[in-house]
Amino acid sequence: MRFTPQFLEDLRERLPCSEVVGRRVKLKKAGREWKGLSPFQQEKSPSFFVNDEKMAWFDFSSGKNGNIFDFIMQTEGVPFPEAVERVAAMAGVALPAATPDAARHEQRRKTLYDVMDMAATFFADTLAGRTGARGRGYLADRGLSPATQLQFRIGYAPGERFALKEHLGAAGIPVSDMIEAGLLVGGDDIPVPYDKFRDRVMFPITDIRGRVIAFGGRALDKDVAAKYLNSPETPLFHKGDNLYNQAAARKAVHDAGRAPQTAQATNAAVVVVEGYVDVIAMVGAGFPASVAPLGTALTEAQLALLWKMSDEPVLCFDGDKAGQKAAYRAAEMALPHLLPGKSLKFAMLPEGQDPDDLARSGGRGAIEEVIKGARGLADLIWSREIAGGDFATPERRAALEARINELANGIRDDTVKRYYRQDLAERLRAAFAPAGGAIRGRPGGYGGNFGGGRGGYPQGFGQRPFQPGQPGRGGGRPAPTGTLTINRAPYQVASPQLATSSIMRGQRSMLSRREALILQSLLNHPWLLHEHLEEVAALELAHPEAIRLRAGIIAAFAHDRHHGEAPDEAAASIRSDLAKGGLAEPLQRLDLAITTKDVWGAQPGAAREDVLSTWHQLVSLHRQWHSLLRELKDAEAALGADATEQNLGWLRDVKARLAEVDGIEALIEGFGDSSGRSVRSV
Repeated sequence: MRFTPQFLEDLRERLPCSEVVGRRVKLKKAGREWKGLSPFQQEKSPSFFVNDEKMAWFDFSSGKNGNIFDFIMQTEGVPFPEAVERVAAMAGVALPAATPDAARHEQRRKTLYDVMDMAATFFADTLAGRTGARGRGYLADRGLSPATQLQFRIGYAPGERFALKEHLGAAGIPVSDMIEAGLLVGGDDIPVPYDKFRDRVMFPITDIRGRVIAFGGRALDKDVAAKYLNSPETPLFHKGDNLYNQAAARKAVHDAGRAPQTAQATNAAVVVVEGYVDVIAMVGAGFPASVAPLGTALTEAQLALLWKMSDEPVLCFDGDKAGQKAAYRAAEMALPHLLPGKSLKFAMLPEGQDPDDLARSGGRGAIEEVIKGARGLADLIWSREIAGGDFATPERRAALEARINELANGIRDDTVKRYYRQDLAERLRAAFAPAGGAIRGRPGGYGGNFGGGRGGYPQGFGQRPFQPGQPGRGGGRPAPTGTLTINRAPYQVASPQLATSSIMRGQRSMLSRREALILQSLLNHPWLLHEHLEEVAALELAHPEAIRLRAGIIAAFAHDRHHGEAPDEAAASIRSDLAKGGLAEPLQRLDLAITTKDVWGAQPGAAREDVLSTWHQLVSLHRQWHSLLRELKDAEAALGADATEQNLGWLRDVKARLAEVDGIEALIEGFGDSSGRSVRSV
């Protein structure tokens, strides 16, 4: 058999039925289906329907129906092999060579599907049994109910070295099949193959038809090198060609097309998150069409799967620098493949929170806010190109335009390319158009008023808070509205777009204790800003409310009327200014984030020496912590890509240094001796 069932299925997955039928029949969208006039007989009212979810067409006037191959055969009068060849040509897929082994390979795949299903059942039964208590404890801590465990077929791999091997062997499964399915570790240098997954919570990975093709295992032992371990590449599983929860997500999108209009927006929203538990949390929060890549950055094949479910899937990333880089990578990968109506949207989570955290702290409402605030691909690309840029000279602005044009030229579809060129050109004009019709230059920088932006800056500027300006840009003139000039160096006091958008309205998460202490120190001792303004402005704060409060504190401090006040009066005045500026609620949440008064140096009345000691320690630990978090993600990524002893040692070293920072932070509570406060033993 030249065309294996797997090859035919891949062809059907690659080409939507509506695309093949639409070459002969003029189709119109009708809900989740397409309709048109029958190609088999004359009619005035459409009775011909195409359903991409079912990968089939239905002609109610003639009673005919079938798949894309049936349609080609019946409309063009060709035999089945020629119909397959024509569909393959449409999809740009090479035909498989006719070999006598094709049938045997297909039968082999069917056997492996059975083996994987048996393994999934074994893991699920183990989780429910006496030896699964450890796994059930982890799942309970993550808030995954028994019903959710059954829904996703979650299981547990025992810690024994040969538990699965012996179970499948007793059922007559050869060891060679277990190895080929990726369930055992074997090889020429391994005389006795053993279970690949041990002492791990198991998440079955299915294909588009819901068949188990691989597993993802979450380690329960903290000392294990890889926290998450996926199945290796097998005849069934290619991680770049699949998505976690893809079968259920596709069904959810299809079902949403038949639901009332009010339910469609949420239920049909295809959301891409990072991991298995994130997907499960999203589904539990009311977003059933949630999926995740399988340990890799988003691939072209995965993008094609997403576009079959949704015209504009939402990619949901962490709000830190690593998440921003992941968003940029996905945007660059998708850009050449954009088609009319097919794009991506990008939603950034509050830093330090993943979808699971947000779902548990804020529920469905908090996630809806994040998704509603998702940005388009063009907006993301533009923001990246101008973020932190200095376009003070014509040459730099010309370089920006060249980069923008290069990005647009990479789009393969001519129509989309034309509209991207137009959109980005309009952004350039808006960014650099002078207010008075001519560019006003001045020594040391660009003196025009950028149109279309907030506070005299281009749209998209201000994405990163408090970036110090270039010396000399002030030129003796008043700073543009929305900026604060200190010693002729402008600081942006507008908070980032995320902090002011609808994403964070109603945000239920708390500030971290360390960020709260930094802000409390500034509120209670505003004199710190005299000597540490640049340091305060450059601090990498995670929570959007912390960024807003810092902006408000600096703006209030800039008012000369506070500078002659006593420390307590100045602190009270700044709090009053913040409340008048609409920051009363963030101030209350700031106070709630500090559950202890032991950090004496941040409190009112502390001696100057204690305040400075506490401040330096807080800032130092804060910088160390953020630096180590970034290094931790790099180390985990390196270990996932190459599980060497060197990378494992790097990961352990980073974790040890993070633990040291946690330990050192406790020493802050010991400061206060200069204020007459007895030092606590730590």
